[in-house]
Amino acid sequence: MPCDSNGIRAAPGTVDAGMNATQAAQRIADLVPHRAAGHIRAMRLASYWRALERNPSFRYALFLLGCLLLILTPFVGVVPGPGGVVVFAAGLGLVLKNSLWAKRRYVLFKRRWPKPGHWCDWGMRRQSALRRKAIERERDAAAD
Repeated sequence: MPCDSNGIRAAPGTVDAGMNATQAAQRIADLVPHRAAGHIRAMRLASYWRALERNPSFRYALFLLGCLLLILTPFVGVVPGPGGVVVFAAGLGLVLKNSLWAKRRYVLFKRRWPKPGHWCDWGMRRQSALRRKAIERERDAAAD
């Protein structure tokens, strides 16, 4: 049975009898998955994460984690640095992503107090806030 340059024997049917060692090694290398296939692992991980997000018990756990982060915010806020803001944004993001009730409450909050709602959107870097800001700029430019 022919071997590649490292002395590894090829599986039957992968190497032709008339090949030299270099050609056989190249044929074997073409059959082995390359290390550059890391993007495939990342795609599998993303697909696995999306499947987990559709699981009701996992969504509930994420919601509870968000609530826990919101409860911890005042305690982390006492520590010097911006930690409280980061913990609040992460908790609010998890709660809003995983609870329809919280989303409705957030919309009502933003309608009643638009300024703090704007700051929450800015802190969470929400795309809807950026889109609304762009529309507002277009209106201001058209009015002038």
